[in-house]
Amino acid sequence: MFVDGTQPGHTDQAARLRRLVQTAESGDAVRSIAITSGKGGVGKSNIAVNLAACLAGRGLRVTLVDADVGLANDDVLLGLRCTHNLSHVLSGQRGMEDIAVDAPGGFRFVPGLSGGQRSLDLSEFQCRRLIGQMAELEAGCDVILADCGAGLSRNVLAFAMAVDAVLLVTTPEPTAVADAYATIKRLWREQCRAQIHLLVNLASSRAEARETFQRIAQVAEKFLRYPIADGGYLLQDTHVELAVRMRFPFVLRYPRCPASACLGAVAVRMAKRAARPAAEGGYFRRVVGLFVP
Repeated sequence: MFVDGTQPGHTDQAARLRRLVQTAESGDAVRSIAITSGKGGVGKSNIAVNLAACLAGRGLRVTLVDADVGLANDDVLLGLRCTHNLSHVLSGQRGMEDIAVDAPGGFRFVPGLSGGQRSLDLSEFQCRRLIGQMAELEAGCDVILADCGAGLSRNVLAFAMAVDAVLLVTTPEPTAVADAYATIKRLWREQCRAQIHLLVNLASSRAEARETFQRIAQVAEKFLRYPIADGGYLLQDTHVELAVRMRFPFVLRYPRCPASACLGAVAVRMAKRAARPAAEGGYFRRVVGLFVP
């Protein structure tokens, strides 16, 4: 399939990406956001799915890419049965736009790789191929969300280095806090230019969420001189678990529950940012930089 990170269509893909840059320069700026976490089990994918529905509900054209390689489950949370997924993109059989489907809530969804289909760690060239395909989605949407894996794999770093913003999900639980800081430290070492927004999930109160955010942000500022933005919080809410069992976004099933209200507030702020110009160079320029010296 791919040998030594090369294939016949490599030059053609770089040319297509150059043309995309020229088109993007005359169009509206598009925001790209990688959603990740320091460890699994903090509700990252559930937040990604519901955030996509919230943003679409505010009139934005949204595409969610399940980029959690090997552990993709956004399709389960959405109650979708998809024929194609990112394995067909990696093999060159399909493009991302070809495999995208309509999801509940009015956004487009790109199914990811489930367990057993592929190694959890893609090669550098495979990461670049996926990110390049994401660039081709930009013409048809206002916001691209990439639900990345947890931890510090090559896959997560590749997406974090390409997007405009990183939404880092944690909980107040001590190990989650420690792993969130470890993720921030790794991104700092890699000189990640994307703004990191820390979202505290499963908080017992607004005060606990605020204390958790401040603890991590203050340590990052003190030891790394790395500013972390407040990405909001979600309160503990039994409606979330009920919606997961129903395989349906909680913001659609229970729009007035506490968790929906919290995520709605996150979406309001994010929608405002989506209307602003993209970060320095723009997403397209960073993607093209991966392919073109």
